[in-house]
Amino acid sequence: MGDKTLNDFKHFPRKRFGQHWLKDQEVLDQIVKAAKLNSNDCVLEVGPGKGALTEKLIESQAKFIQAIELDRDLIVGLRKRFSNQNKFCLKEGDVLSVPLEAANGQMINKVVANIPYNITGPLLKRLIGQLGKVPENSFDILVLLMQKEVAQRIVALPGQSNFSALTVRIQLLANCQEVCDVPSQCFQPSPKVDSKVVLIKPFISIDPDFIRIGELLERLLKVAFSGRRKKLRNTIGSFVTSNDQIKEFLAYRGISLDQRPQEISPSNWFALAKALKETCVIENGSSKSKC
Repeated sequence: MGDKTLNDFKHFPRKRFGQHWLKDQEVLDQIVKAAKLNSNDCVLEVGPGKGALTEKLIESQAKFIQAIELDRDLIVGLRKRFSNQNKFCLKEGDVLSVPLEAANGQMINKVVANIPYNITGPLLKRLIGQLGKVPENSFDILVLLMQKEVAQRIVALPGQSNFSALTVRIQLLANCQEVCDVPSQCFQPSPKVDSKVVLIKPFISIDPDFIRIGELLERLLKVAFSGRRKKLRNTIGSFVTSNDQIKEFLAYRGISLDQRPQEISPSNWFALAKALKETCVIENGSSKSKC
């Protein structure tokens, strides 16, 4: 779909919904290509907007496209535009709260979307899950266009400046990789920041320990990354300094309290939280608490 179709769709973008229409055909094609859609796929599209990506998804080999849109004015236009498409269904509602299921009864197995910047955090939690909770959904692949800064954090490697608590959370639940950069001029209207498309493949099976130690791991990440420029001994050091068993474990895993949080791999963060949980005693300042 070109600029003409975008302009013919009479709707002005609303800032509160974070609306920016993706118009670049090459980027749209790369998004669909990354999803590797086939005749067995039932796809969820979040916030179809004016339907540029929707059109590409309908033209693909996917069996069914289930879209969810919050803006009622856009819904009117979308239903009019795709009314003759049997493989497409549009649901009105907030993607953060409505059931994520297809109208035809098929199980959604892939998510392909240009997600609104203003709900990226909570939406990622809903689509991918979070530590300490049983996943609500089970998707094979997610291809998401998001703000470049957030995307860089999701795919960051240990030691990189973008490596963060979000990096650890997401990479413990899924494999993440870049698809392509999306400059701001690829949108109408142009946002103030650039974007990036990311391919996310949730792990087929989640370690039960993620549920058991999730709360503790979140505590560690919050404490450590709130002082990301500080060494671990000055942040989470109070959790472990008096426990010889934990200090031996750290040495075994190659973790030093002289490292900073962004230098510790996701797997080592998980291993550290698990070791602390298994000791059943956490030192926090002068007090002790149960794991």
